[in-house]
Amino acid sequence: MQIALAPMEGLVDEILRDILTSVGGVDWCVTEFIRVSDRLLPASSFHKLAPELRHGATTRAGTALRVQLLGSDPVLLAENAALACSLGAPAIDLNFGCPAKTVNKSRGGAVLLKEPELLHAILQAVRRSVPSSIPVTAKMRLGFDSPDGALDCARALVEGGAEQLVVHARTKVEGYKPPAHWEWVARVQEVVSVPVYANGDIWSVEDWQRCREVSTAENIMLGRGLVYRPDLAQQIAAARRGEALEPMSWADLQPLLADFWLQARRKLSPRYAPGRLKQWLSMLTRSYPEAVELFVRLRRENDCERLDALLGVDSPAFIDAAS
Repeated sequence: MQIALAPMEGLVDEILRDILTSVGGVDWCVTEFIRVSDRLLPASSFHKLAPELRHGATTRAGTALRVQLLGSDPVLLAENAALACSLGAPAIDLNFGCPAKTVNKSRGGAVLLKEPELLHAILQAVRRSVPSSIPVTAKMRLGFDSPDGALDCARALVEGGAEQLVVHARTKVEGYKPPAHWEWVARVQEVVSVPVYANGDIWSVEDWQRCREVSTAENIMLGRGLVYRPDLAQQIAAARRGEALEPMSWADLQPLLADFWLQARRKLSPRYAPGRLKQWLSMLTRSYPEAVELFVRLRRENDCERLDALLGVDSPAFIDAAS
């Protein structure tokens, strides 16, 4: 069984990847998508969203990082994939699942599920451009507005060279509305010979158990469920081994929250660091009642030093100088 941390634009950046993988249970993670539109990107574009490339392409906990590309031009995607590999990417992932309107309007993400032939061409071009030892994988939804073409898309991706598929079990139009259609993951697995990961609506160990039963998938990708409950991967991994694990308490979470804030202080400007803290804390309120009280206390606070005090951390003055 493998558990992956999903790529989520504007949320799971290098800081949150570092924090969540430090808890345990995550086998690999993925960058936010790197947009490929009209040129070969400079190395700086990769290092901006995947700074882990400078440190062996792993998080601090040693969790492997895959570089995800998004675009529609097979040649450009192939060229950028080759560059990413030269910079140290241990795997290339291709995004055919993003539902954002701005992305889809410029022929990126889930809109490409309308064109199975193009999916095949992209995978084929990328597979040929990178060393044979480096896996090429793909993430897809069930379709744009209907799952009727999901099996054709899955076949196209695998026949083009995808060695693994993650299936977010909703269409683009459904967005993130429940339920996820886990039964379609089982149908996809029936028509392809590579491992298929189930993704969508796994918020608890009980959800994972139901997902596994319906989807037949041994492997999963966790997104918002892991952000809301940082020990979810660890809990699921323990359940898979038949073990019971004490859930992470609010007290257990405090060092992670402090670490997150200190990293945000160091890596982001004082203008943006508070917003990142509030973003994650607001999501933690789903799982921790104590987070509600803390969020209320700091929601209108934007002074970094006062936030230090509210969080009980001793932040060196030099952190105010964003890197």
